[in-house]
Amino acid sequence: MLKADLHCHSTVSDGALAPAVVAEHAHRGGVELWALTDHDEVGGIPAAREAAKALGMRFVAGVEISVTYANETVHIVGLDIDETNEQLVAGLASTRTGRDARGREIGAQLAAAGIPGAYEGALDYVGNPDLMSRTHFARFLVARGICNNINEVFKNYLSEGKPGYVPHRWATLEQAVGWIKGAGGVAVIAHPGRYKFGPMVEGALFDRFKELGGVAIEVVTGSHTTDQYGKYALLAKQYGFLASRGTDFHGPGETRVDFAHLPPLPAGVTPIWHDWV
Repeated sequence: MLKADLHCHSTVSDGALAPAVVAEHAHRGGVELWALTDHDEVGGIPAAREAAKALGMRFVAGVEISVTYANETVHIVGLDIDETNEQLVAGLASTRTGRDARGREIGAQLAAAGIPGAYEGALDYVGNPDLMSRTHFARFLVARGICNNINEVFKNYLSEGKPGYVPHRWATLEQAVGWIKGAGGVAVIAHPGRYKFGPMVEGALFDRFKELGGVAIEVVTGSHTTDQYGKYALLAKQYGFLASRGTDFHGPGETRVDFAHLPPLPAGVTPIWHDWV
């Protein structure tokens, strides 16, 4: 099977490496078909495309859009998009609005929990000022020695019910799928096993996503456990979704499975790239 990685991030959003450097890491990991899918931002695509071409990798333009669904943040990946589409670009800009204010509130909450200077410290890790995220705060907390790694940060801070958690209203599911389709792309539910939905809410999400024209879910991803690979392969077949695959790479040592070791898709699913190559 073709080795595709269709979910990763650069410094244009909350990744640790520039787009061209991410391309080099993917290539060294044996990736043949690669997409850069920065959060709510397409500014890294030209550099990523050029780097992939130089390395001999096939490239797909992508984006990961933040959505609020059932009071939870859900991520919708758009693949094979036209990143210059005006409606998409405007929609992403509207989604980014408010991240700085949210970041300042996260900093205030961490200060109240005995960790001063978090907002300013997180800024040291921000490549794009419009896209400050919890990941930037997590890197600061690791650098300060407050936590040993990113996973530990999210167990103790920045998650619901923990210091530093500040909810945000993102795009709607309807908007995200509409922007992706309007840009000629295909919509994918990213890492569905990561959301805290019971079977009924997850089923409602899948049904509504399909009604809107969504076509795929991520089955094999760095955010899924091994057991979830099989679970979401079965759900992909049940709902008639194509299957996607990607590390959700943010930086060396920050991803559960790296480019070289992410397993292939399970047998019996149809890869999202089956019509592209």
